[in-house]
Amino acid sequence: MADGTPMLLAELESPLRRDGYAFVPAGDMRPLLEQYGLRDWASFASSWNRLGLDRYMADGGRYRRRRHATFAISADGIQRKKHQPHYQSRDYNELNGGIERWFRAVEPEMGTHPALVAILRLMHRIVTDLTDPAVMPDTWHTEIHQFRIEAQGDSPGQPTPEGLHRDGVDWVMVVMIRRENVMSGETAIHDLQRTLVGSFMLDQPLDTAVVNDNRVYHGVTAVRPLDPTRPAYRDVLVVTFRHQ
Repeated sequence: MADGTPMLLAELESPLRRDGYAFVPAGDMRPLLEQYGLRDWASFASSWNRLGLDRYMADGGRYRRRRHATFAISADGIQRKKHQPHYQSRDYNELNGGIERWFRAVEPEMGTHPALVAILRLMHRIVTDLTDPAVMPDTWHTEIHQFRIEAQGDSPGQPTPEGLHRDGVDWVMVVMIRRENVMSGETAIHDLQRTLVGSFMLDQPLDTAVVNDNRVYHGVTAVRPLDPTRPAYRDVLVVTFRHQ
């Protein structure tokens, strides 16, 4: 890795260690990910045009499209697991939790794409650096979610329809893929007493948020179209790590 990588990584990890979250603008995230092999971003981002409708929305909404995959990640490498359902208890997701949700699988070529591999490798480095060695798992259970939240003039899209929440994992990374013709979508971070401690907008491709799910809640405001006559959507990649 280049000599500058440790400094960039330290700049990311410092607020995450101190505050339980970090916002990393694209201008800092891209060169960091390039040290982990990021390339061919355009083909990775274009796969968000091939997601499936999320039919599990308890609010009746049809504004969310997604794909899902699971991995085992350790010092030995990254291994994709057999496709399986996504599950959250109702303790963490009162709206959609408590059931197994089967989503379309992430496409095979996207599961090994150098952009995704770079993101997973970086995230593994971060969680390794910041997890107490006494409780460090040999292998992390990792899930990735490709999300597209669509907005229409009379029907805003809800990036976090469950509201302010924790995901029931250890670490979460959210990477902006694309915003098209939408306004709002601001991320808010609250401490465990639900006091607001920070907010920011994931706006440019590769703007990134990393949160310690054991220390903070997060939520995102609804998105609405700027021009109601044109398609409007917000694409993100969500990566979670938890003890296997």
